[in-house]
Amino acid sequence: MELILEVKSLSFSYGNGPVFEKVSFSLGRGEIMCILGSNGAGKSTLIKCIAGLLRPASGTVRILGEDAALLGAGALARCVGYVPQQNNVVFPFTVLDFVVMGRTPHLSLFAAPQAKDMEIARDALAMVGISTLAERPLASLSGGQHQMVLIARALTQQPALLLLDEPTAHLDFGNQVLVLKTIQKLAASGMVIVMNTHMPDHAFLVGSSAAALAEGRLVAVGDVDTVINSRTMSSVYGVKVAVREIEDMKRKVCLPCRQ
Repeated sequence: MELILEVKSLSFSYGNGPVFEKVSFSLGRGEIMCILGSNGAGKSTLIKCIAGLLRPASGTVRILGEDAALLGAGALARCVGYVPQQNNVVFPFTVLDFVVMGRTPHLSLFAAPQAKDMEIARDALAMVGISTLAERPLASLSGGQHQMVLIARALTQQPALLLLDEPTAHLDFGNQVLVLKTIQKLAASGMVIVMNTHMPDHAFLVGSSAAALAEGRLVAVGDVDTVINSRTMSSVYGVKVAVREIEDMKRKVCLPCRQ
């Protein structure tokens, strides 16, 4: 399998102690990794280090075989898409105008998007199923629609790796499923996806693999069924957790238990 992302012994500190240390994993084309952990475990920081938004204290990130630290911002943006938890837009952009901004890494300085860039932006909207929203003002969208727009904008970068920082946060069940189906569709096209989530069930639904962060280290990484078990999840979240098989749904669920 062609490796797209290789993270080796990655560590990060804000100065008052490590956020995480010696994180290692690798992903091949079409794989989805779900990163789990409690609030403050370092999930978002890890995503930002992989995206090149934060400089790790040590370790390496290789993308398509290249050391990400040696790539310029433009080159990195052409192979890595990043969707943050929140993106507040104050200007009255239409959805299409906002999405085509993702083409910036492919344009020369001061260049305007051309017909090809607009076509790529429209294809991205179609990929996530929101073509009908192209001319809508961004401010008029629901939370679920806005999340799909952010993903579409990242897709216009035509990345090999897509990083999603809690893509289903604040969404209802219907919109969560919509986002998860889109993630599966993108992975089926060959894209590698790393996503943070507070919902272990999402890893059961879409994950090829999972990683659990706790106390500054990866306490488990590997197949979803191996990582998400009662003992590990109870340790990670600090409460008793049960993992159960739902026979008629043919999948497992992860449930917190009352003490």
